[in-house]
Amino acid sequence: MLSLNNVYLNLAVLDPATNQSRFGSRYCTGGYIFQITDQRHGDLLSGPTYPYAFNWFDGQGFPDSFRTHLTDPHDQNNPLELGIGIGMVNRSDSQVTEYCKWDVTEERDMLRFTTTQTFLGWSFQLTRELRLQRRTLRSTTHIKSIGSDAVPVFWFPHPFFPHYETGECCKFNIQVSVPEGPGFELLPNGYIGQKNLPWDRRGHFLELGFEQGKNLEALQKHPKLGLLAVTFSYAPAYFPIWGNKNTFSFEPYYKRDVASGEDAEWTVTYDL
Repeated sequence: MLSLNNVYLNLAVLDPATNQSRFGSRYCTGGYIFQITDQRHGDLLSGPTYPYAFNWFDGQGFPDSFRTHLTDPHDQNNPLELGIGIGMVNRSDSQVTEYCKWDVTEERDMLRFTTTQTFLGWSFQLTRELRLQRRTLRSTTHIKSIGSDAVPVFWFPHPFFPHYETGECCKFNIQVSVPEGPGFELLPNGYIGQKNLPWDRRGHFLELGFEQGKNLEALQKHPKLGLLAVTFSYAPAYFPIWGNKNTFSFEPYYKRDVASGEDAEWTVTYDL
C-alpha cells in the first residue's frame, strides 16, 4: 500500500499497481483510502464487513465511485463497458477485464493519481489527489474531456464510519427530510439517528429529501474522535444514506456532463 503520514494521522491508500486483488468494478482504483489510523486513537474507519472480512464490492475506508459506466449505444450485445477510474468491465459478470493504468506522484503531504481512458467517442484525463495537512484530509477529483463525446459524471464518495454509541449519525448545514422507514429517524437535536437496533448485516438504505443548490457540510459522530467535519465543494444532486451493523455512510452525489474540451473539479475535505 501507499501511505501519507504526519504526527497525527497515517493514511493507508491502495496502490493501483500492487493491490488489484482488493479492487473490483465498483470503486475508483486511484486514491482509494483503505484506512486512516490516528496516532493516539487507532483505526478510524470502518466498512460493511469490517473488521471481520473484506470483499471488493462492499469495500471499506473512504472509497469513491463513478456510478455510470460507459456502454456502446450502437451495440447492445457488446458486454464491455468503461468504468471511469476503473477500466474495462464485462457487465455480464461485473468482472474487470483490464484495469486502467495510473501515474502516481508521491510527495511529503500529497499523493496524486493520473490516468487517461478512451472508449469509442469518450476520452478523458482523470486525476485524483489526496493531500494531508495536520488533521485535514482533502480529496480532489479533476476530469478533463478530450474526446468528441461529453463524459457523463455521476460520482459519489462512500465514507464508512464506525457507529457512535448513542446511535446518532450525522447532521448537515442544509435542510433534510428523513422519510419514514425502519432504519433512520430525524432526532430533535437535528442529527439523523439509527432506530430499531440492533441492525443486521443487510442494513438500511434511505434516500433523503434535501435543500437544493447549496454546497454541503456535514458533522459526523465518531466513537473515538467524538465529532468530525466534512465539507463538500458542491451541492448534492442525489443524496442517499446507508448503514448496517458495522458501519454508516452518507453518499452525496456530484453530477455533471463534461463536454469536449471542458473540465470539472470538486473536493471533499475531512477535518479529523
